[in-house]
Amino acid sequence: MEERLNVEQINLSEEMRTSFLDYAMSVIVSRALPDVRDGLKPVHRRILYAMNESGMHADKPYKKSARIVGDVMGKYHPHGDSSIYDAMVRMAQDFSHRYLLIDGHGNFGSVDGDSAAAMRYTEARMSKLAMELLRDINKDTIDYTDNYDSTEKEPVYLPARFPNLLVNGSSGIAVGMATNIPPHNLGETIDAVLAISKDPTITVDELMENYVHGPDFPTAGIILGRSGIRKAYETGRGSITLRAKVEVEENSNGTTTILVTELPYQVNKAKLIEKIAELVREKRIDGITELNDESDRNGMRIVMRLRRDVNANVVLNNLYKYTALQTTFGINMLALVDGKPKVLTLKQCLEHYLNHQINIIRRRTQFELRRAEARAHILEGLRIALDHLDEVITLIRNSKTAEVARTGLMERFKLSEKQAQAILDMRLQRLTGLEREKIEEEYNELLKLIEELKAILADEEKVLAIIREELIEIKEKFNDERRTEIAMGGVDFFEDEDLIPVENIIITLTHKGYIKRLPSSTYRTQHRGGRGIQGMGTHEDDFVEHLVSTSTHDTVLFFTNKGKVYRLKGYEIPEFGRTAKGLPLINLLQIEKDEWINTVITISEFDENGFLFFTTKSGLAKRVSLPHFANIRRGGLIAINLREEDELISVRLTDGSKDIVIATKNGYVIRFDENVVRSMGRVATGVRGISLRNDDEVVSMEIVEEDAYILHVTNKGIGKRTLETQYRKTNRGGKGYYVCRLTDETGHVVTVKIVNGNEDLMLITVDGVLIRIPVDGIPITGRNTQGVRLIRVQGEEEVATVAKIAEEEDESEEELDSNDEHHNNSQDAEDESIEE
Repeated sequence: MEERLNVEQINLSEEMRTSFLDYAMSVIVSRALPDVRDGLKPVHRRILYAMNESGMHADKPYKKSARIVGDVMGKYHPHGDSSIYDAMVRMAQDFSHRYLLIDGHGNFGSVDGDSAAAMRYTEARMSKLAMELLRDINKDTIDYTDNYDSTEKEPVYLPARFPNLLVNGSSGIAVGMATNIPPHNLGETIDAVLAISKDPTITVDELMENYVHGPDFPTAGIILGRSGIRKAYETGRGSITLRAKVEVEENSNGTTTILVTELPYQVNKAKLIEKIAELVREKRIDGITELNDESDRNGMRIVMRLRRDVNANVVLNNLYKYTALQTTFGINMLALVDGKPKVLTLKQCLEHYLNHQINIIRRRTQFELRRAEARAHILEGLRIALDHLDEVITLIRNSKTAEVARTGLMERFKLSEKQAQAILDMRLQRLTGLEREKIEEEYNELLKLIEELKAILADEEKVLAIIREELIEIKEKFNDERRTEIAMGGVDFFEDEDLIPVENIIITLTHKGYIKRLPSSTYRTQHRGGRGIQGMGTHEDDFVEHLVSTSTHDTVLFFTNKGKVYRLKGYEIPEFGRTAKGLPLINLLQIEKDEWINTVITISEFDENGFLFFTTKSGLAKRVSLPHFANIRRGGLIAINLREEDELISVRLTDGSKDIVIATKNGYVIRFDENVVRSMGRVATGVRGISLRNDDEVVSMEIVEEDAYILHVTNKGIGKRTLETQYRKTNRGGKGYYVCRLTDETGHVVTVKIVNGNEDLMLITVDGVLIRIPVDGIPITGRNTQGVRLIRVQGEEEVATVAKIAEEEDESEEELDSNDEHHNNSQDAEDESIEE
């Protein structure tokens, strides 16, 4: 006969859901998260329990790590020897655990990231503090469960006579959740438990103020501010900023040395030094002439020697910004409570631990009471036997077997089986007078102990008193000084702008999104029509699109085609060499994939009387009060609500009393008073600024200054300067009037600038060629003219963008080489043929 198959119809979706949930809960409960009671994950608990069962105590000789790992894997943790050994190694590393639970002998790794020696070479035993986690484990204080194959029993949790969850912290990644609990000072944490035991209504603020001041990392370092700590303690989640401990020394030869003596938690020293060296090579950090690691067994010491002309505080700020000398530690206080994951506040962690200890003390007291009562029961039988000694001896002597004797004793003297057996087991020496006194004395002491134990079980305050006494004992034995310093004032206090020198800088941003800053004096002034110098190294299909002159302390606002705005400080933009391409802007701002920067402006202060004026590609205009942009989050803000297929073209800063000029690609201009555009909200769409003709679009918008000039520049390098009085005012929303004679030779308009004549003009081509010319070298012409050549463009090359720069006073920058002089003489004739 054919064998019949038992086929069960199941819903695949339901089966997947059930199976994955089972797997997730297994990872959460059995691997990744610590128990709130002992602060241990299963692997750590099993390691300590196996060592305890094997007698590898702190006062015993070291044993091979391979033996420990073998015991743990064979009996309790069948997940591979490497995972067990890695967990054991971390418990023996003084830079990973705040208070070591394993006393390691041999190479257990280093802060440089060196791995521990193989388990066959290293030895270990329990630390003295780890013994406190297992104290009274044999007094029925904890629950046990079957191991993986039901051949052994293992503890569900340990007695944990100190709050290990907070003291040593924990980190782990489960399925859909993670925990990251920082370590704390043992004395502070115990004091907090004592405080809660005396006053259950104590608040987190009071705990922080008087007891637990913050995390205390094994590698010390500095925590900046208390706001992140407070949030984590109040909600269970928060973020703190860690900084290395640094000393700045002035040398006798006038140079400065930066010494790093402590690192943030979990920072690899070797990789940190390698990163600093890389930044110095790339000139992202300038001024470090020598970098050495002089660390030894006496402590950490990273030495950086600086040039004489370098401000050490500026170098430090860059080191904090670009290296792991400053890191962020995300706190997520997730632990298992009754087998379920739960995010806990500081007070809840302490309360759960205190309740655990109350349960431990009760169970221990009940165990000791049962043992005392059992012993008292035996002693009561012995007292009866001693009171009737002759009769007992006669009964035993006349009994044929021990069973008959035991039964006879039980019937004659109303004894239990255990009492009768104890009398039969009693040695003859117990019949002496001295031994009889000892039995009586022991019995009376047991009666007192039983009475005392019952009183403890009947009064919770006595239980709490025992907990306090034992915690204080542990604190006195194992407490040490706090290592991590908590600096008041927060990150902003340490990133004081006064540490950054005020410098005039030029910020360039390419079409592909590479940004950098340079000192404004990098470029020497040339006469108009010069060939220019290579101002920036770019990719073949990239070119410089934005260039602004500002200060290191000014705020730089970046407006995108999607109408969003992002914010950086001038000094936050990295400084590169003249020909370097810079840093991708996405490393500094959270710009979306399909948006790009089309306007960059700078602001010194967000005055409530100031406005930002917006213009879009379709000719819409909007005016917004400046304080609306004072607080811009890292992800940016919506600056203007754009219609479909529209783009933001230009944004300008104004005081509310200016005229606006909007220019189009085909040479049309409209001028109107900005007050005809009312002040709107930040996300408003705006009103019509100019009505466009067919195939035209807005390319620029500027604020008109009295007695200034309006400068047009085309993509073919032609420019003209005209007095602003020649541009009449009209109504907002009109079509504007023609102001440029455009031909194939001139090309189309790329930008319009308002100039006074005492500025320099920076022109940048799509190939990255840059020229700086004085504006007063451009002739003043009528409105309807072509203009003069400002820069020679070759082949497919075009002008990409133009920026105004304050004129340099340094005479050395005014010098021209002979090639520039010769070229400019021949350029005048060409200008006359173009200009009307």
